[in-house]
Amino acid sequence: MQQLTYGDIKAAGDRIAGRVRPVAVAPLRTGGDGRGGEVWAALELLQHTGSFKARGAQNFLQAHREAGTLPDAGVTIASGGNAGLACAWAAQQQGVRATVFLPENAPAVKVARLRGYGADVRLVGAEYADALAACEQFAASAGALASHAYDHPLIAAGAGTLLDEILHQLPAVDTVVVSVGGGGLLAGVATAAAEHGVRTVAVEPEGSRALHAALAAGRPVDVPVHSVAADALGARRASAAAVQAARQSGARSILVPDTEIVRARQLLWSEHRLAVEHAASTALAALTGGAYRPADGERVCVVLCGANTDPGTLDRAAPSN
Repeated sequence: MQQLTYGDIKAAGDRIAGRVRPVAVAPLRTGGDGRGGEVWAALELLQHTGSFKARGAQNFLQAHREAGTLPDAGVTIASGGNAGLACAWAAQQQGVRATVFLPENAPAVKVARLRGYGADVRLVGAEYADALAACEQFAASAGALASHAYDHPLIAAGAGTLLDEILHQLPAVDTVVVSVGGGGLLAGVATAAAEHGVRTVAVEPEGSRALHAALAAGRPVDVPVHSVAADALGARRASAAAVQAARQSGARSILVPDTEIVRARQLLWSEHRLAVEHAASTALAALTGGAYRPADGERVCVVLCGANTDPGTLDRAAPSN
């Protein structure tokens, strides 16, 4: 993957303007005396399709349309999660076909949502790897444009537009906190944050630490995945772009236990009536669990990246580690 630049993110912002919802921000904790800092939330859970993925999907398709490289066969992706939903939605908005591959055991509700966006849903194999192989074969044989959940410069650049929108509303932000799975959000946000002198805190579950392991090893490496947030933060390997952006921006890598992820999610619901998925509460868990403690007067913005969750689980007790 080519090196992501702030210029890529600015170009993405121009492409997707008017095609995505500008992020809203809201205070979670504001200390009048400045002690312990201020904590704000970037409410990207309100984005189209319920996650930040809509940004990268729109940028990806719009850039290919501008370049004349959007084929008649449309776009294809292997993902039953937020990336698949965003891809299908963006394709519908662009008036192109979307073919989405999922494992045969994919939840019926996700299949229904994808079909609701007009996608051609194909169920293949018992796990994601089977769906991915079928997707790649389809792209090669049908001539469809293959998208990726996170490891593509256009996808990461689209995600990075979030930081500029945050700064438009909170110009004095010192720190942005993001959850990390494969690293598309981190790559974009950390690149933009470095441009503006904002520090980045990258948060992962203890049981799904692809970025943390890559930074320790000096390169992307495979890791085992076992976390309550693995449905969205379950990448076995972080993208090279994410690792590079984390290094160049001096991002701080933090791990949090599942118990804190669940507790932060419950807190967002009980105290703020925000229903988020575990991937979103992972970022907040770094603060509520004490792994990251803002300095006095520090202004922190936590990205709540998605809301594709089962509301019926919001009041369940945290699992024991």
